[in-house]
Amino acid sequence: MAKIILTHEVSGLGSAGDVVDVKNGYARNFLFPRGFATPWSRGAEKQIESIKKARAARDLASLEDAQALAAKLTSTTLTVPVKSGAEGRLFGTVRAEDVAKAVEASGLGFIDKRRVELTQRIKTTGVYQAVVRLHEEVNANVEFEVVPA
Repeated sequence: MAKIILTHEVSGLGSAGDVVDVKNGYARNFLFPRGFATPWSRGAEKQIESIKKARAARDLASLEDAQALAAKLTSTTLTVPVKSGAEGRLFGTVRAEDVAKAVEASGLGFIDKRRVELTQRIKTTGVYQAVVRLHEEVNANVEFEVVPA
């Protein structure tokens, strides 16, 4: 097992500044190359404090904003245009990036695609739901309609 420091939020693992134990291969092959984590060391503990302070300052300022955006997202149905065939089957799937772009196109603001979690693979047109993690304490259930482009 490898002890690492997360530099970004990783779904199912933790948020920036957390010290976690993961398998060596997961750390070496996924987290380190993508910049999501750094190896833990005694000297890196100073880095943890600076990451946590920056996150706390950002979170306190954005908690009210996150709650307001969550209220807007839950009350709005987004439209995601995707290339599709004659019977509604998509050429590919709807990704989290497509949902994030739909939020931005609707004028509600910018959402990072890594904060959008799709609960299922979307291969046909229709109405679906996704969860958007806006803050540690605030999640928004977003309803969106997949339509042919």
